[in-house]
Amino acid sequence: MKDFSHFEAVSVAFDSERRLAHVTLNRPESKNAMNFRMVAELYEVFSALKGDRSVRAVLLSGAGGTFCAGGDIKEMRDNTVPAQESAGNLDAMLRAVNTADQIVIAKVEGAALGGGFGLVCVSDIAIASTTAQFGLPEVRLGVAPAFISPFVLNRVGLTRARELMLSGRRFNGEKAFEYGIVHQAVAPEELDNAVNWVLEDVRQCAPNAVAATKALIFEVLDKPLDETVAYRANLLNTLRAGEEAQEGMLAFMQKRPARWATGGEERHDA
Repeated sequence: MKDFSHFEAVSVAFDSERRLAHVTLNRPESKNAMNFRMVAELYEVFSALKGDRSVRAVLLSGAGGTFCAGGDIKEMRDNTVPAQESAGNLDAMLRAVNTADQIVIAKVEGAALGGGFGLVCVSDIAIASTTAQFGLPEVRLGVAPAFISPFVLNRVGLTRARELMLSGRRFNGEKAFEYGIVHQAVAPEELDNAVNWVLEDVRQCAPNAVAATKALIFEVLDKPLDETVAYRANLLNTLRAGEEAQEGMLAFMQKRPARWATGGEERHDA
């Protein structure tokens, strides 16, 4: 596994037992405000994890009890935002997170504003404290949520996105659940337990099937059914014939856990 110990704005820890990469936004002195270095380091992590079936899930959280308070205002005021497809480009980073082969879980407490809100929108599963604060404050700063806008629209839909983007208002974790931004909103003291329950669910999922399903989602999204039917049939047949699916179906018939759910040897055949 690649060494990320030189990182300054992000810390990365691996839990081999749970096949988990814990990625922590690590600028607590600024409530984990997102600067160019953080964007580049997140991009590097998710690029390195691409194709890595030894990691089944990535847990995104923030140091110091805050997820991410948005962009680094001083840096944004003094510097042009990179527009090219590069490690320093926010869009490139969000795409890397969005299309990760692993299940990306956002653990949200404190603030999730601006770019932090965008990170939540590209997670597969988001769990928030009821007291977390969400918002898109860009218009109140004289700018726009430009890079994150497609991901916000996909997450909450046009009607809600218009209201949140144009008002800049803040709302709590319970409202974020109501709006479909997060999948669970729990009391602060229950947040870790809720995350652990999700990680237990992830343990039951076959890693190749997860990666294939993530790719499937983006392949069929917004395309006519006739255009993707061959892809969908080929995908199912390819997976069905693979060792992972054969093991999964046999385990189901034998009423036992599959190898990947018990820490047994996994096949990386798909």
